[in-house]
Amino acid sequence: MTYALIALCCLIFVLGPASGFVPSYGTGDALLAAQRTYFHRWGVVPADLFAAPTREALTPVTALFVHGSWIHLLGNMLFLYVFGAMTEERLGRVEFTLFYLACGYLALLGYAMANAGSTQSLVGASGAISAVLGAFLYLFPRARVTSLLPFLFFLPLRFPAWVVLPFWAALQWLAAGQAAQGPGVAYLAHLVGFTLGFGYAWVRFGRTTRVRAAPATVPEGENQP
Repeated sequence: MTYALIALCCLIFVLGPASGFVPSYGTGDALLAAQRTYFHRWGVVPADLFAAPTREALTPVTALFVHGSWIHLLGNMLFLYVFGAMTEERLGRVEFTLFYLACGYLALLGYAMANAGSTQSLVGASGAISAVLGAFLYLFPRARVTSLLPFLFFLPLRFPAWVVLPFWAALQWLAAGQAAQGPGVAYLAHLVGFTLGFGYAWVRFGRTTRVRAAPATVPEGENQP
């Protein structure tokens, strides 16, 4: 399911107005208008969600499969690729899928509740992927993760998951505080997802033995929804 989710997100993006591959969306101002309409239709708009909850109830699901740019898409899919397969192996295919969708939904809902008056569209899988990271941290805390840190000139350095992922979560917390004056990048959705994922794995597996994962490579600092 990890690879199926990646493939689905990529396919939806390529067929959407942000990819630049579909000429029918036009160019220039017409393309920008098409993108705004597309994101508003399939993304989460907090003000609309709470004004018409029945009509907009599924938007926190559809938003998980919509991305705003190539960088946004590829960054999210890289994290899902690196951390998703091992987490899915422990949870199982069906449970992992339900976990991914439910945590992603709740992460976007949490952001919408904190910004209930916002008319800005929110799209992206980061809330769900953050939940995968949280679960991975609980299940594989001693996994050696090779991180490419921007502030260290992208040198590939290996750290345990329990060092890399809490550091990532701390960055999201700091960024959320800086963005508190208005909605923008959904750092709060990242934090909600990460907390839900870690908490679910803790409740689900309790004191069962954790498995040491294979090394992984992931860039530090991706922070878009």
